[in-house]
Amino acid sequence: MTRTRRHWVLIGGSAVVVGVGVALAQAAVTRAFDATLPDARGISRFNRPGTITLLSTNGAVIQKLGPATREKIEPGQMPLLVKQAFIAAEDRRFYEHDGVDLWGIGRALVRNVRQGAVREGASTITQQLARTVFLSQDRTLTRKLKEAALAYKLERQLSKEQILEQYLNYVYLGSSAYGLADAAWVYFSKTPSELNLPEAALIAGLPPAPSVYSPLVNPKLALERRSLVLDRMRQSGFITASEAEQARNSPLALKPAIPKYFNSAAPFFTSWVAQQLPRLLTPEQLEVGGLKIRTSLNLNWQKKAQAVVREFAPFDTEGSIVSMEPGTGLVRVMVGGKDFSSSQFNRATQALRSPGSTFKLFPYAAAINSGVKPEDKFVDAPRCWAGYCPKNFGNKYFGTISLADALKNSLNTVAVQLQDKVGFDAIISTANKLGIGNQRPLGKYYPMAIGAYEQTVLEMTAAYAAVANRGVYVKPTAFEEIRGPNGNVLWSRRVDGDKGRRALDSDVADAMNWMFQRVVSGGTGAAARLDDRPVAGKTGTSEGARDLWFIGSIPQLTTAVWFGYDNNNETNSNSGEAAWAWKQFMEEVKGTYPVQNFPPKPVLTRTFQPPGKAKPSGRREEAPYQGYDYTPGPDLWAPGEEPFIGGEPPAAPTAPPPRYVAPPGGPPVDENFRPLPVQ
Repeated sequence: MTRTRRHWVLIGGSAVVVGVGVALAQAAVTRAFDATLPDARGISRFNRPGTITLLSTNGAVIQKLGPATREKIEPGQMPLLVKQAFIAAEDRRFYEHDGVDLWGIGRALVRNVRQGAVREGASTITQQLARTVFLSQDRTLTRKLKEAALAYKLERQLSKEQILEQYLNYVYLGSSAYGLADAAWVYFSKTPSELNLPEAALIAGLPPAPSVYSPLVNPKLALERRSLVLDRMRQSGFITASEAEQARNSPLALKPAIPKYFNSAAPFFTSWVAQQLPRLLTPEQLEVGGLKIRTSLNLNWQKKAQAVVREFAPFDTEGSIVSMEPGTGLVRVMVGGKDFSSSQFNRATQALRSPGSTFKLFPYAAAINSGVKPEDKFVDAPRCWAGYCPKNFGNKYFGTISLADALKNSLNTVAVQLQDKVGFDAIISTANKLGIGNQRPLGKYYPMAIGAYEQTVLEMTAAYAAVANRGVYVKPTAFEEIRGPNGNVLWSRRVDGDKGRRALDSDVADAMNWMFQRVVSGGTGAAARLDDRPVAGKTGTSEGARDLWFIGSIPQLTTAVWFGYDNNNETNSNSGEAAWAWKQFMEEVKGTYPVQNFPPKPVLTRTFQPPGKAKPSGRREEAPYQGYDYTPGPDLWAPGEEPFIGGEPPAAPTAPPPRYVAPPGGPPVDENFRPLPVQ
């Protein structure tokens, strides 16, 4: 008995050792194999290839591009009726298997053999989720084995409820609907919690062939699939026979809707974003998708600017508004027309228009830089240069006048005199530093001084923003930050963005801002005056009033407004309309920023030197750059030159008398005001 007992103890002990060894080996193999598979816990961050989410500066969704789930259901919020419908339709033993349903495979095989066709699938909900997130749709044995292995791993790492919720958030349900919430909206304009039995059953019948079974494509097939799902729900005990019959006899009752965030909330801006994005990211990064882009756009401001263009564009002209921060280059608003659905042409970035007198920034800044001072005197009178004879608005001439007053009254003859005085090269160089004329070179033609060369609204906004920024030019940008599919930062404005470069000496910029404030406080830009803070800006009207401009700044924000016809017809209006529209927009947004003054009028010590001479010495030392946060002392204005504060709002602008197109004697411009070479 002792030997027998010892024998069985030895056998039992050996069996235990072998069993433990096999178990440990199996666990080791499982762990090793699991290590080669993706981690299921990151499934909530899944994004399909090519998906991009565009966010406003405060995180609101502007648009979702690509095959994206546009709205997910939060954990624990999935309606029971919907879960029952999908379990009955796709995986009746969902709560009983461990990822792969061997009984279901056998059942489907028998049924399909009897029917002589594929009538029932065998993939569980867990397998479908694994395939959607981690694998391709290829019908290969290798892919099926990986799918099964991943399904087992999903079941080990996630709960059944987590698996079902993730599946319902990602499954494709036809008609650009990715996930249940999208499908409820696209087919019925409802949220998931609002779906009734026939609606839930119809959606649950779509996964096997969503593009074919979509009720928007094949209503008859969709009804057949709905009936099948209702039968399975009855068989599973989720609904009664009478409930199934009543739902089967109900009409489709579709109420189609465009997927949420499918259309852009700011289409002119996002079309510009699409053009700029390939400059920051590689094709591989764009293809992988899962990108979240926090843009510069203030969506609330964008809506207000769009409303201003539609309301205040004179007659039936088109319009554009661009607003950007001078110190950062962030474009907060970009409206490229009245209605994107009618015309996708972006007048903020694509339209080349004559800037009119807004171009005077460049000859005036070049003159100040060369030693001319705001108080220097010029003679405003009719005059010709090599056959080119500019005229002032309304043929009005002031005689002897200071440079600052000439800008305030937008006198064309003085602008051309400045061009003659400082030379073409100085003006072109100044414009180039401010982002103008680099892609489309400026030529040495007399009409250049008053805006003969066409520019975009965005380019002119950036040039004026540099002046408001005390001479530092920051390239306009649409991006704050770009994150990849794992939340990693791919691009950041603070790290990778344009840091700015000095385009004008700060005293030159300060002098221009001082003169631009006088344009608004008592000159052609009076319609843009704000009650509570100074404004520096300039009006512009091209020949025949074909283009109406106002570009104005407060220290923290520069905004340009343009109105005109796409076919370049005369508007029969004036730039006061643009200035008035600028005011309407700024009244809505100015409260975001505290009241600030511009720097005071500088003491200029340069001595003028004609073109070709050495740069004058004796100019004051460069003031340290303080950007748009600079707060000057109380002596901003000389006596008698205080800016407009308070009082009655300026009168609405009136239409000007007709302007000349070509004066007698034939200046060197053609009938469309295109410059001809200087003789």
